[in-house]
Amino acid sequence: MDPKHIQIKDYNYALPDERIAKFPLAQRDSSKLLVYNRGQVEESRFNHLPSYLPKGALMVFNNTKVIQARLRFRKETGALIEIFILEPACPVEYQENFIQRNRCAWFCLVGNLKKWKEGALRQTVAVNGKTIELKATRAETHGTSHRIDFEWEAGPSWAEILEAMGELPIPPYLNRQTEESDKETYQTVYSKIKGSVAAPTAGLHFTQQVLEELDAQGIVREEVTLHVGAGTFRPVKSEEIGGHDMHTEHIAVKRETVERLLAHDGRAIAVGTTSVRTLESLYYMGVMAAEGHMDLHVPQWMPYEYTGEMSTTDTLKALLSYMDRQQLDVLHSSTQIIIAPGYRYHIVQMMVTNFHQPQSTLLLLVSAFVQGDWRKIYDYALAHDFRFLSYGDSSLLIPENSEL
Repeated sequence: MDPKHIQIKDYNYALPDERIAKFPLAQRDSSKLLVYNRGQVEESRFNHLPSYLPKGALMVFNNTKVIQARLRFRKETGALIEIFILEPACPVEYQENFIQRNRCAWFCLVGNLKKWKEGALRQTVAVNGKTIELKATRAETHGTSHRIDFEWEAGPSWAEILEAMGELPIPPYLNRQTEESDKETYQTVYSKIKGSVAAPTAGLHFTQQVLEELDAQGIVREEVTLHVGAGTFRPVKSEEIGGHDMHTEHIAVKRETVERLLAHDGRAIAVGTTSVRTLESLYYMGVMAAEGHMDLHVPQWMPYEYTGEMSTTDTLKALLSYMDRQQLDVLHSSTQIIIAPGYRYHIVQMMVTNFHQPQSTLLLLVSAFVQGDWRKIYDYALAHDFRFLSYGDSSLLIPENSEL
């Protein structure tokens, strides 16, 4: 079956509101862990995760850090305008953008747009003990977002302004205001690289103790960066998934990570769906590198249109050759990959992930991984008081065809 004709209604299930975890547990690693091992389901605790993993395996984490992306401006009329920054427009590189000290531009969502017909918005903010004025000016429309130009008196960096003025954007389905505690609990303990507007939530369960136990078990840890966009919450509104456009996500992968993947024969355990999308995109980036492409952006439907049979190790070698030619220590690229039933996994052999929304692309990704057996997993979780979504419980998925 052509994946474009998959009916999203076939990936629906009843999720009572009381099963959505509104807050995290006091101890991150005390959450439940559902273990799906080649068709068999059992229940455990997250702090027991290391004992289920094969010694010497490679485990890949997304080290992105959530930024305080929600900015509020009050007009002279009293109208409240909310600007939700999504993706850097100028400079386009995240880290370069964050160090700007006078001006920058972002593509943003704007709340209460009808009240902002013209003119600039201004808001005073205290940064490092100094009060400055931040000015926001609307530029062109970019799809459903708007380019917003920000200007301020030279001094603090854009990152410092966001820290002082911005609010951490917790998921809309939590139906509550952001609290001070979310600044800590809605970040993974290994988060490093600023850029996401949503957390890679599978990683929220990890504590320093669990990471140390992974090391003791001989698990090799590597990190990639995929900045999670607001599109991760966008529901599939078309009847068939062929009508759903995946948002572009920006990734960064170090040369040593690709080398380590190659040393593990291109097999890895992925922590979270963002790591899954990054790792699986690397395969197709390697295909394009081998074909001589310069731009390695992965289009949404490429996995289903590519008819070649390159081995995973060959694609990784092609990627390393590309990085050699371009003299790159870090590969920066982007992906729109959609992973749905019919997709053949190339790199990910085991997956740690939370429980996802009904009729979501994340549920399609899980179904593809467990060869359509997702209902067994979700029925068990619903029947055994598992907590769902971002602050909910976890699962370890090991499909029938796993080579680990």
